[in-house]
Amino acid sequence: MSTTPALFRRLGRYYAFYVVGFIGLVGLLAVAEQFGLSARWIGQIFLFATIAIYASIGVMSRTSDVSEYYVAGRRVPALFNGMATAADWMSAASFIGLAGTLYYSGFEGLAFVTGWTGGYVLVALLLAPFLRKFGQFTIPDFLGARYEGHFARMVGVFAAVLASFVYVVAQIYGVGLITSRFIGVEFEIGVFVGLAGILVCSFLGGMRAVTWTQVAQYLILIIAYLVPVTILSYKVTGVPLPQVMYGKVLQDLGVKELELFSEPRENEVRAQYRYRAEEYARKISDLPDSLVAERMGQVQRVTELRTQGAPARDISAAERTLRDLPRTPDEARLKWERVRQDSLARTVHPAPHAQPHPGVDQAGRNSARNNFIALTFVLMVGTAALPHILVRYYTTPSVSSARRSVFWSLFFIFLLYVTAPAYAVFAKWEVYSNLVGSNIGTLPHWVTSWGRVGLVKVEDINGDGILQLAELTLNSDVILLLVPEIAGLPYVVSGLVAAGGLAAALSTADGLLLTISHSLSHDLYYKMINPQASTQRRLVITKSQLLVVAVVAAWVASLRPDSILLMVGLAFSIAASAFFPALVLGIFWRRANKWGAIAGMIAGLGITLYYIMRTHPFFGGNMGDAWFDIHPISSGVFGVPVGFIVITIVSLLTPPPSAEVQALVDYVRLPDRIGNVHEAAK
Repeated sequence: MSTTPALFRRLGRYYAFYVVGFIGLVGLLAVAEQFGLSARWIGQIFLFATIAIYASIGVMSRTSDVSEYYVAGRRVPALFNGMATAADWMSAASFIGLAGTLYYSGFEGLAFVTGWTGGYVLVALLLAPFLRKFGQFTIPDFLGARYEGHFARMVGVFAAVLASFVYVVAQIYGVGLITSRFIGVEFEIGVFVGLAGILVCSFLGGMRAVTWTQVAQYLILIIAYLVPVTILSYKVTGVPLPQVMYGKVLQDLGVKELELFSEPRENEVRAQYRYRAEEYARKISDLPDSLVAERMGQVQRVTELRTQGAPARDISAAERTLRDLPRTPDEARLKWERVRQDSLARTVHPAPHAQPHPGVDQAGRNSARNNFIALTFVLMVGTAALPHILVRYYTTPSVSSARRSVFWSLFFIFLLYVTAPAYAVFAKWEVYSNLVGSNIGTLPHWVTSWGRVGLVKVEDINGDGILQLAELTLNSDVILLLVPEIAGLPYVVSGLVAAGGLAAALSTADGLLLTISHSLSHDLYYKMINPQASTQRRLVITKSQLLVVAVVAAWVASLRPDSILLMVGLAFSIAASAFFPALVLGIFWRRANKWGAIAGMIAGLGITLYYIMRTHPFFGGNMGDAWFDIHPISSGVFGVPVGFIVITIVSLLTPPPSAEVQALVDYVRLPDRIGNVHEAAK
């Protein structure tokens, strides 16, 4: 079925009513808050109402047609596919993590904005229209046809599942953060509550349901993202245009930073953290004797408190400290090293927000600049290689629609990314101006509530009762969710932001889970194991694998593996090194053959995974072993060139592809008229 003006108008009418209804819900909750509706009820209504909307769309879009389930019948208009792609793209990393990264990294965080937006230029120029013209269901489909056989397809399935799984764990982790804070359940329970919303959207209707749900999710997330910072901009500057006005606030922030960093008590606090780091260094060097002495000292303290008849609260705290002591020297070494590193980080002032690439080592190398360039590169090519994004361009009616869809995707993403730096600047201004220097006994309620979730921490290390900057810890994943509360805005705005963050996480999780299940069911089961499988059996296999993968991803997310943005960055490195060279050379170089592609994908992915394990602490790695001081999040900077080199060399040393495959390359790459002439000549 082709896209018609009538379909476009009907969709526009539906979503216009939807936006008006959602704005009406926000208005009603704002009025209800003024009449005493509790914050807990507001958070629950926002989250459950939006999940109910997404679930309703998913149920109404259920289908048993293979084309509808895998590629939404290839009839999604470019404008709406652009919205769906933007929602699929703007994950919890963009919505929740980006503002926090810019808050802490300042100028360096712009690598994410530059890389992610620049990646869509590569998608438009190098991949989207050609993959749409190829016209299959998945990226491993392209690899299997272009590189002649199941070997390349199998490598593609493995890489697609690995990259998408790491990515989806980050999304479900974000869902857990939001639900645990705003509906008051344990983090682990919140993860599985969010999982139910994800499954209802994708389980019954596949890509068809996910597409129309993602359009609805984009509309909510962009409203939720723009409203708080617009209000904050008006509060701070008197002008409700944060994208324009944050430059002036950034100048004032620079002055505030100089004042704060020269404050005597701030320097005193940082000196005390230096003493703590030195103390833990001594403890580590004296193991195992230091652990024995620590345990004996804590036992003695508990005994003294009980003998003196100390308050039960003090005795309980001492007992908890004793209980939490490491049990073995190895455990103590790991735990104390983390404390030492944290203390060392607090001994130095953060770099000024607007300072580019701070820090040059003794050899004259600027590792910050090197990492900025490497991260920008990886995010660009990773964007152009993520299977769950590329498959969205299979859903448009034509090649020209795919091109227009990329434009709309970039436009809708731009609306959020141009606002993210403003979020970071306004949030930091509020913290530096109104929170730092406050009496610890009178800190706002949000400090305690987010502290229970473990994302905000205050430590009065010098005992003066005043909060210094070094004594405050804000997890980067919580900055955006905190902005309404930091600014003292009504709680309905906090609920709106939570609903937007949930929409971002759910939309991306839906797309990723579909990518994993489609790779396993379509490419592995149908194409390789049972090509005679009926349509019904294929859909049953897809849905069962979707359910299994979702539960496993939720279980991993419940373990709180790492920050959202870091996990997403690792997924980009994996996708970039595995897919980008094989896809680009497969489209633009007829001589690339299956042995080159297989060797290139394995070599690129292998070097990336090796570097991650070599340098990431989670795998026992050490940044001291890094090459050129490149962080593990940018490991794809090594895998991508290796992939290109290996594909080129191996392809030239082995026989060329068949004439049929070379004709396929011409058909996919050349305009229709030229491609048809070439095929006729063949």
